[in-house]
Amino acid sequence: MKKKSLLFFAMLLVLALFLTACGGGDDTEDGGTDTDEGGTETDDGGSDDESAAEGERPEFLSLLTGGTSGTYYPLGGEMASNISDETGIQTDALSSNASADNIIDLQQGEAELGLVQTDTMAQAVEGTGVFEDDPVDNVLALGSLYPETVQIVTTEDSDIESIEDLEGKTVSVGAPGSGTFFNAEQILEIHGLTMDDIDAQNLDFGESTGGIQDGNIDAAVITSGTPTGAVEELTATVGVKILPVEQDKIEELIEAYPFYAEDTVEAGTYGIEEDVTTVAVLAMIAVTDSLSEDVVYDITAAIYENTESMAHNRAADITLDSALDGIGIDLHPGAARYFEEQGVN
Repeated sequence: MKKKSLLFFAMLLVLALFLTACGGGDDTEDGGTDTDEGGTETDDGGSDDESAAEGERPEFLSLLTGGTSGTYYPLGGEMASNISDETGIQTDALSSNASADNIIDLQQGEAELGLVQTDTMAQAVEGTGVFEDDPVDNVLALGSLYPETVQIVTTEDSDIESIEDLEGKTVSVGAPGSGTFFNAEQILEIHGLTMDDIDAQNLDFGESTGGIQDGNIDAAVITSGTPTGAVEELTATVGVKILPVEQDKIEELIEAYPFYAEDTVEAGTYGIEEDVTTVAVLAMIAVTDSLSEDVVYDITAAIYENTESMAHNRAADITLDSALDGIGIDLHPGAARYFEEQGVN
């Protein structure tokens, strides 16, 4: 009897040890599996999040500007710095031939942002001017920046006193593909002239003022925010004269091309002694529609909320009050959302 009891007890002990071992092994394995599955889910979730973020937020952006001696390039450099700092997306300002070429590069996916003139952007969307029969449908507006003054520059001692006096003269009318070229063409038209009536030179701003200084050209059309660096550099060697656009011609020009506005080059600018009446278009930022709404929202905020950190004189003109002035094309949804939240309409 005693032997049977001992045998029974031993069998119970073995059974208990077996069950404990199996139970412990199952708990450990299940726990390990749960941990692995949890880790797999976390890894998968993290991978999905990263993919979505990469798709919506690029690592780099290109902001096309203009020639290095104009306003676009230095101002664009400061804006690019603010975009980089505020959004975390490295943004580089690139020199270019300005408006029309910038729009073409945006259209072709060569860049994401570009400084352009409102009139040139309108032509691109309408399929007119250089964009005739090839309208741009994948570039949208982010916002207006500042007036770009049409400055017809010559030397103080020149015998050129009026726009009509440009006939037969050697005149720089802007780099190929620039908004300046179209401004020159339209202003000449209002004064009864065409490009065939002048010896037209396609020079950038620095080359234009350098040509005036060297005596190789007689005058230059420069559409840019004032003061323009290239013109300021010219004043270091010669006195400067800005040709006026007379009031009746201003009205005629605006009637024909409503994107123009009357403007003034103020006395003291470039050392001139009196105000000079002229016209202006607006500078704006164009953006490709490939950027997401959230990214463009953040870029818009970075530009309009950080102008006080910018040193360029034109930065003071970049305000919410004028952010939609002169824009005749659709806003990017991200910019539209930002302006709506700010009460801009």
